[in-house]
Parts: sequence; C-alpha cells; structure tokens
Amino acid sequence: MPLTDKFGRPITDLRISITDRCNYRCVYCRTGNEGALYGDLPFEDYLHMARVLVGMGVTKIRLTGGEPLLRRGVVEFVRELAQLRPQGLKPASFSIGNGAAESRALSKPNFAASFDSGEPLDIALTTNGHLLADLAQPLKAAGLTRVTVSMDAVDPDRFARITRVANGYDHVLAGIRAARRAGLWPLKVNCVLMRGFNEDQIIPFGMFAREEGVTVRFIEFMPLEEGRTWSPTTVVTLDEILARMAEYRPLVEIPHARSETARRYRFDDGVGEIGIIAPVSHPFCGHCSRIRITSDGKIRTCLFSVWDHDLHAQMRRGASDEELEDFIRGVIQKKEERHHIGEPDFVPASRTMVHIGG
Repeated sequence: MPLTDKFGRPITDLRISITDRCNYRCVYCRTGNEGALYGDLPFEDYLHMARVLVGMGVTKIRLTGGEPLLRRGVVEFVRELAQLRPQGLKPASFSIGNGAAESRALSKPNFAASFDSGEPLDIALTTNGHLLADLAQPLKAAGLTRVTVSMDAVDPDRFARITRVANGYDHVLAGIRAARRAGLWPLKVNCVLMRGFNEDQIIPFGMFAREEGVTVRFIEFMPLEEGRTWSPTTVVTLDEILARMAEYRPLVEIPHARSETARRYRFDDGVGEIGIIAPVSHPFCGHCSRIRITSDGKIRTCLFSVWDHDLHAQMRRGASDEELEDFIRGVIQKKEERHHIGEPDFVPASRTMVHIGG
C-alpha cells in the first residue's frame, strides 16, 4: 500500500540529517555557543533506513544537516543511495473462470503489489556551500541529482555578519559556480530573510538569480533558532518580498506542484527565477509530503513536532525490515495536520533547526 498519513497525504519525500555539526553560526539558527548535541550514525544505518523507506514509496531523498559536507564518506554514501530504485505500484490481478489460469486486472485496482519502477532516486543535498567547490563534481558523478545552497546575502560584509564566519562568501560563491559546472540542476540558492539583517538583499538577490543562472528562494524566518528570539515582527513576508522585487522588475507566477514548498515566479523577460517559501504567512501544510530523520536516527513528522520517534532504537534491537515498516507506518499516522506558528497555542519544536535537519 502507498505510504500515506491519516489525512490522505502521500509521503514521498525523505530528509536525512547526516550530522548536526556545522561550520557556520548563522544568527537565525545558532546562538554560537552550542555545538553538536546528538551526534552522527554510521552511513550504513542511514542507508538501511533509506532502503526501507524507498521500498515503501519514497521517491526523493534530501541530505541535510548541520552541514552534511563535513561528513567524510558523503560521496560514497550518495553512490550507495543512487543504487536504490523507488518502488512503483501496480494493480493486483486475480483468476477468473472455472479454475482457469486466465487473469485480468481489477477494474478498481488493488495496489497491493509493488515493483521496481526503474526510475532513479531523486537525491538532493542542502549545504552552506563552504566546502562544495571541491565536492560538486564527485557528488554529481556519484549520483547526486541537485543541490541547494544556503546563502543569506550577496554582499561579503553582510554575509560575514549573518554567518559569523570571515571570508566565507568567496567559498560559497565558488561552490555555487562549481555546482553549476558539474550539472547539479536545478541549482537553488536559499535565503532566509530576517528583518534588521538582510531584508535589503531582496533586489540584489533578484539580480544574482539573473546573472548566475540560479533559482533564488526566499524563506520566511521560522521559530526554529537556538536563541528562541523569533517574533512575528522579524518575518519578511511573501507579499512584502513580491512588492520589493516589483520595484526592480515585474514577476510572473509559474505553476508548481501542490507538494512543493515554494511559490515560483519568473521575471517578465524570462530571465531568472525566484521562489518564496512562506510557511508563516501562507502555510502549505495541507499538501506536505515530507518526513525527516535526524542525525541520531529519530523520525520527525513535522519541523514543528514536539516529539521524536526512535527508528534507530528499533534497528538496534534487531527489528526486521517488516517490523521497521510497521513502526514507520504507525509513526506516519501521527503526522500533524499543520503547524501553529503565530497562534496562541503554538508550542516551539522540541529541537531547533540545526538539530533537526532542514
């Protein structure tokens, strides 16, 4: 049976955090004082989890962190993931007639049987880009499909202020260009906008998208930072981003899949694309297709979950793959209908972003 939650949403996207270590200390994420809290698992354990979930219908895997490129062996891990094949679903058949061997498909298919779809797994990676220049080509050769680079300013001084890392801008820009040359496409650059830090970077990022041939995606600031300093006033909303960008060039909205997190726009002359991920002002929970596995092997059904589900503990006790599937299906039925950001009953997530995986 397809992997769906109790609201009928198919679960096809898996995000695996392979470390909660990071070499940046971005102001909207880290206090600057906390390091890794949960540690890493061996790659073979993540691979086992991925194999089970791909067998249950997952078609996309995104590697996250922390900073995933800090893990030695990440290229070989991507190569192993690329050997997995998503499972398609085909209708069962049944015999008709007087014990005859003839069979036909049910008029209302019973999707109980699965088969290797033959399609490659969509493998993506989110990185701060600092180490990407040297790894882009090896990752592509190993089977990585695409990459997203987190970059919150196109001004080197502003970039250093946000990341609290000197001379990082040149490394990230080199990583973006190396990824483009390697054919990691579509190449997306994510910018978290935070009032008082980088809201004046909207138009410069529009220019950057056109000049560098990348898709820039603006993300509304969410309450997932270690310092717990979030407030509604710090959020630069979708409507504000569109209004600011219109001062530069008109945008035309383009279609996007229902399960996509970003609303997509192209500039009026067809050169350059931006996306806006607006979980605060325009929530998209109704079509969420994602679950996450943390670096220590816990399933999280939502970024804003207040509890974890320990998949790795099931593996440690020797659970069979069938038992792991049963455990996962039970967890999926607990997936939240939506988050409650900005509402009186909102409870912060039990982990912050760097310890969940973006």
